[in-house]
Amino acid sequence: MAETALPLARKAADVLAARGVENARLEAELLLAWVLGIGRLQLYLQHDRPVSEAELERFRAAVRRRLRREPVQYIVGTAHFRQLELRVDRRVLIPRPETEELVGAVLDWARRAAGAGERRLVALDIGTGSGAIALSLAREGPFRRVVATDVSPAALELARENAAALGLDEAVELRTGSLWDAVSPGERFDVIVSNPPYVAEADRATLAPEVVEWEPAGALFGGPDGYEAIEPLVRGAPSHLAPGGLLALEVGAEQATRVVERIHETGAYEGARVMRDLAGRERIVLAVARGPVEG
Repeated sequence: MAETALPLARKAADVLAARGVENARLEAELLLAWVLGIGRLQLYLQHDRPVSEAELERFRAAVRRRLRREPVQYIVGTAHFRQLELRVDRRVLIPRPETEELVGAVLDWARRAAGAGERRLVALDIGTGSGAIALSLAREGPFRRVVATDVSPAALELARENAAALGLDEAVELRTGSLWDAVSPGERFDVIVSNPPYVAEADRATLAPEVVEWEPAGALFGGPDGYEAIEPLVRGAPSHLAPGGLLALEVGAEQATRVVERIHETGAYEGARVMRDLAGRERIVLAVARGPVEG
């Protein structure tokens, strides 16, 4: 007798849970839904759907990959981020909920700065990876142009694929370069946003296998103390922010205080504000450059 959908997912969940995989039931259902080409909730509506031998083999292969701690998003090849479905693979980090909150904070500020549709802003996303931040700003915000940079040509290739798939390739300009290398002297933006590498090398052993063994190290680790990219971002942003423009950074859970101190030390910002993520951790730092936003 052929296997049926929901019992098969439950058996796989038991296997995953026994090997220490968190959210095993959810992930087993996501993998089976992907194999069957249906939405996860459809598994419950089609709980007694027979699974063909070819589908069963594909599902077993997907579960084996997950048992090797490969992230589900890499297995299925996509990740959801705000209003977007993005292609993801080992070239880029998997977008996180904290980054969605960073984008939300930028959009709130940008809508106030733009007023009643009278201004169209220009944004810079440094370290764009899959393009999640830049593409979300272009899709949702009052931006006439978004520039997205990354030191990795491979990451930019994937960001370009995502932009084209979403019909946003003309709204987002992609550039290769590390930190400020991709920006011309004197080039200014209303918003500079970044989710930089901020994990300290000393914390490598604390990361889950799904992260440290699969995601790109260059997008994760920010030097011995985690500030190797953050501090140059803070120092360099005033030269590229329009007066009254916004710097928005995602930082590690223990880094916000030091980042705010560095912002104050520059003397170039009106002040800094720290936002907590949904887990109550200080993960987003916002600072506004001195002077009014230019009209």
